[in-house]
Amino acid sequence: MNAQQTESVTVQTQLVIPVEVAGRLAVSVAVADHLAEQAASTESVTLTASDGTVVPHREVPLDRGMRLHVIDAPQGEVTLTYDATVAVAGAATPEQVSDADAFSYVLPSRYCPSDRLSGLASAEFGHIESDAERARRIVSWVHDRLSYTPGSTVATDDALTPLLGGLGVCRDYAHLVVALARAVGMPARYVSVYAPGLSPMDAHAVAEIAVDGQWFLFDATRLAPRRSMVRIGTGRDAADVAILSSLGGVSGPTTFEVTATAAPGLPTEDPDDLVALA
Repeated sequence: MNAQQTESVTVQTQLVIPVEVAGRLAVSVAVADHLAEQAASTESVTLTASDGTVVPHREVPLDRGMRLHVIDAPQGEVTLTYDATVAVAGAATPEQVSDADAFSYVLPSRYCPSDRLSGLASAEFGHIESDAERARRIVSWVHDRLSYTPGSTVATDDALTPLLGGLGVCRDYAHLVVALARAVGMPARYVSVYAPGLSPMDAHAVAEIAVDGQWFLFDATRLAPRRSMVRIGTGRDAADVAILSSLGGVSGPTTFEVTATAAPGLPTEDPDDLVALA
């Protein structure tokens, strides 16, 4: 990687959805709204049916700048194309952990059963007094014990599956980091991002952990530099930030293609650095 600072990230995505039963679907591929609203940022989204007609949709804002595009999808194939260029120059200012965050993001969730990991987490990390060092040790522990293996887990697997099997993808790494952090009382949340430098290119999943009252970004896969990552969605786990969710419509397997590039290049990654995500 080049030892330089990323100034902007360009994202190009295409999501092809075979709609089996017409109805509403929700798609989460847009960068967080506070990034899209910056002066130097641009974006566009188009939705078309297989016959070329425009598919109706509306934007729904959620927590931490996340945006859904809710689609009134007709039966047949729907194609969503999303393009954006986002300014990311300079270090992001860490977000403060609110009282609501400290409550909601320390509880177990569907894919992060932290209550079932309390004994393991306490034995491995409970003796570490520093928030920053405890977070680093959790992330390093997950990195060392899992092997990144595409296809090794399915969408219904929670954090216990990669823990027991030793295999997973970015979603699993993030879930296990979040679950272990919560198990020792550290608020933690799951974040979907675009990650220039990721190979193979795709949407990516990482974790934010509360360190001394501020949110910092951690990635146990270590597959891309954190300083050029761009936030899409934030939640308790993957259920909150799914790329595609049904609100009545029924879809078959989708095709999702992503390209995310950094200009003028990628920054150097030091896994021990505390990095905030804008």
